[in-house]
Amino acid sequence: MLTIRPEEPADAEAVASVHVRTWQAGYAGIMPDEVLARLNVQAWAQRRRDIGTADPEHPFTTLLAERDDTVIGFTTFGPYRNNQDRDDLDHTYGEILTMYVDPAHWGTGVGRDLMVAGLTGLTERGWRDIRLWVLAENERARRFYERAGLVTDGEQSTYELHRTGGRPPLGLVELRYAARLG
Repeated sequence: MLTIRPEEPADAEAVASVHVRTWQAGYAGIMPDEVLARLNVQAWAQRRRDIGTADPEHPFTTLLAERDDTVIGFTTFGPYRNNQDRDDLDHTYGEILTMYVDPAHWGTGVGRDLMVAGLTGLTERGWRDIRLWVLAENERARRFYERAGLVTDGEQSTYELHRTGGRPPLGLVELRYAARLG
């Protein structure tokens, strides 16, 4: 049975573990192998703790999908980030910031259930227009969002992926998707 619940501070490592595994599987062939290989669960968990994603006063909400008391996916949503800047929020729009499901659970409906929960959370907070960003090369995610009723709105951004060895960042194109709720 799948349970969806809010993130708690003790969940940081479990969420980070899903996040890293999903990046490694979902972005293979999109991001360099060296970048995916150096992802560190403990560092990502500490970043979650530092940002305070489980704090009820945080402007963003993270919901977890659990099966048998194991975190297998999560979504984060809240006000729209202008220029994807967490310190520059536009409360006119809601945004889904993250949607990740452990690769072992892809195609099982977990993502769909998390999407419904995230959209419901946005609607309950009064948002009727939502946005999200997705890597242009991430065809799997794009199909998922399109099945959920979102469409590209023509806006693009560049995600700068930092690399080691003094090499310049790699720019990955992101597309913005949007939908009207209700």
